[in-house]
Amino acid sequence: MLYAIMAEDTADSLAKRLAARPDHLERLQALQDQGRLVLAGPHPAIDAENPAEAGFSGSLIVAEFSDLASAQAWADADPYFTAGVYARVVVKPFKQVFPQ
Repeated sequence: MLYAIMAEDTADSLAKRLAARPDHLERLQALQDQGRLVLAGPHPAIDAENPAEAGFSGSLIVAEFSDLASAQAWADADPYFTAGVYARVVVKPFKQVFPQ
């Protein structure tokens, strides 16, 4: 089943985010290599493709996991969470309707 992992950044998280980014991307690449990643990306803190120093306000990941507990465990072990980038993470089942 698909799960949405919705995270909100802590204030002034950009330096922590940049430091943890390689490990975070490695985990996402593993999901993609397994054919389980639907989409992933950050929410820019401002209305711009490249927010520069404004940074990001959070992230969204939609991926396939065997169950909610597995999705939550994956989110809890994410380098952005363990490095203090994320202040809060919510994991919910997700039903993709489009695109088909």
